Amino acid sequence: AEGVVLKNGPKILWQPQKQQTRNLNVHEHISYTLLKNAGIAVPNFGVAKTKEEAKSIAEKLGTKDIVLKAQVLAGGRGKGHFKGGLKGGVKMVYSPEEAEKICGQMIGDYLITKQTGANGRICNAVMVAERKYPRKEYYFAIMMERAFGGPVIISSSQGGVNIEEVAAENPDAINYDPVDITKGLTREQAEKVALKVGLEKEKDSTADMLLRLYDLFLKSDALLIELNPYAEDSSGKYFSLDAKFRFDDNAIFRQKDIFALRDLTQEDEKEVAASKFDLNYISLDGNIGCLVNGAGLAMATMDIISLHGGSPANFLDVGGGATAQAVKEAFKIITADPKVCAILVNIFGGIMRCDVIAEGIIAAAKDLNIKTPIVCRLQGTNVDDAKVLIASAGLKILPVDNLDEAARLAVKLSNIVKIARSAQLDVNFEI
Repeated sequence: AEGVVLKNGPKILWQPQKQQTRNLNVHEHISYTLLKNAGIAVPNFGVAKTKEEAKSIAEKLGTKDIVLKAQVLAGGRGKGHFKGGLKGGVKMVYSPEEAEKICGQMIGDYLITKQTGANGRICNAVMVAERKYPRKEYYFAIMMERAFGGPVIISSSQGGVNIEEVAAENPDAINYDPVDITKGLTREQAEKVALKVGLEKEKDSTADMLLRLYDLFLKSDALLIELNPYAEDSSGKYFSLDAKFRFDDNAIFRQKDIFALRDLTQEDEKEVAASKFDLNYISLDGNIGCLVNGAGLAMATMDIISLHGGSPANFLDVGGGATAQAVKEAFKIITADPKVCAILVNIFGGIMRCDVIAEGIIAAAKDLNIKTPIVCRLQGTNVDDAKVLIASAGLKILPVDNLDEAARLAVKLSNIVKIARSAQLDVNFEI
């Protein structure tokens, strides 16, 4: 839904900026549970962590129409494949025995989709649910959107498909209804949303669903709740057949129960390690590791690396109160990425003291036996003390005062190391 936003009048595709945000995603079975507890209809389901549990759940469902969904936090599960050879992370089965067999192939294996990369993500559980045969599918979402200054309801009569594709091919098929945060979602507005998607006969029940959804959105500090599809089944009843939730990390202090459901096995190991030291780390595809204080300076550092023809390997903001130990851990995380050919440290010391950063860099270089070239640009509080520490350490650290020159040097060194590695030569950088 994030890529489908109304911007200043005409309906156009809005491409969101890459931002330093790490918001909680939860598995589909958790989304189902939250919706069910809020009074929004979902198919009967259970969660299996073993193939025996899958068989038991399928028997209790009491139907021959069963769908198995690998609980992996990635899009494109249905078109993905497991390393073990099973095709598809969403499978239709017709007996408890078949559910047991297929779940046995899913659980413990890695599902590879267009979003996971070649390594895939581990499947530790499978949602076993009653299969519905939808007559008509709709799309509903509530999301917090900067362009509207608050929540917006996005709806369409064309559900069950990629909503970004609908927006690109037929933008008029998508409706946007901003919610006045001082009033909240009113019944009148909810009924209008129902009418816009053609649910005249189900206006009252759809409005009830939207009001419950908005109440859940507020109470859970969600940034996004997406129902796709919200569908009418063959009996004429309406269900949410798939759901996506995203929660604001800033609300962790009052949403402890929800954040306790975080599945660390579905996240980048380096990002998980960084969060333990309050480091804001996001892995990227380049080969120049970055260690910076402040999100804005980190973005500018990545930009200037790109300007000189390089490619950043990560976003890493150590914040204003990092300790020498945190800086050392940051280096450990950066150097754990085998793609990194050079490291650029860019610190502007205000609250953050340059000598603390220098102590962390020196400790990391000594303890981790770093062979990757380090270009270090320090300015601000206690910068002279930091320069003395680095100079007297006798380590492989290149101090540069000018950011433009530091970025240029980092790019050159990364290219040299990359060429050497491609020739299968061992690189031992020394000054």
